[in-house]
Amino acid sequence: MRRVLLSNDDGVHAPGLRALHDALAPSARLRVIAPDRDKSGASNSLTLSKPLAIRALESGFYSVDGTPADCVYLGVSGLWDERPEIVVSGINHGANLGDDVLYSGTVAAAMEGRSLGMPAIAISLAGRRHFATAGRVAASLVGAAATLSLPPRSLLNVNVPDLPWEELRGIRITRLGHREAGPVMPIEVIDPRGEKRYWIAAAGKNVDDGPETDFAAIEQGYVSITPLLVDLTRHDTLGALEAWLEAFTAAR
Repeated sequence: MRRVLLSNDDGVHAPGLRALHDALAPSARLRVIAPDRDKSGASNSLTLSKPLAIRALESGFYSVDGTPADCVYLGVSGLWDERPEIVVSGINHGANLGDDVLYSGTVAAAMEGRSLGMPAIAISLAGRRHFATAGRVAASLVGAAATLSLPPRSLLNVNVPDLPWEELRGIRITRLGHREAGPVMPIEVIDPRGEKRYWIAAAGKNVDDGPETDFAAIEQGYVSITPLLVDLTRHDTLGALEAWLEAFTAAR
């Protein structure tokens, strides 16, 4: 049985994490370590300003007063005697499509695992109802992942339609779509003490959701699997920038 480390960004008590655990438990040796509260949108942040507290819960899960990346760092880096063989993050309460991956704590937990040398999968449900469906998808992928060889520093971002298992149309390998910028102004509210507070505005509309994208797969009832590379370099502009630098230097 493979040693699997589970984490998430919705918090250690989230039903998606429990569904993921229950789906994988028959076929894997599991450790679960997750934030003690909702850390959605935490991205890849690590807690460097304070020591972290880890608590064992009655459920057998472990909670951390930190971020998803903190949890995976602790879970992989010697907290237990045995190092995990794969990191799985989720099941997120809502999709992580397109530009969402830049902010997602779910993806960040998987990314931290990959950065520490583990194969990693982030799995999200495009809704909040059929967690059992996403759990079955996760169990299938973890079972098959032993035969998959990804390039270094890459991971799989998986999104599952919010449908019963029997209504899934299949699986597609996809690329990330893109959204337009969301509303510029945050949403102003007044708290019970009369102070102004602000909600970050909602994400923008899809502007790149062609047939090969993750957006399209989910819309059409397919599981989307997108390989992500942890390399933000815009390689196709390096030549143009070298030419610009050469001209700029010569003109000085």
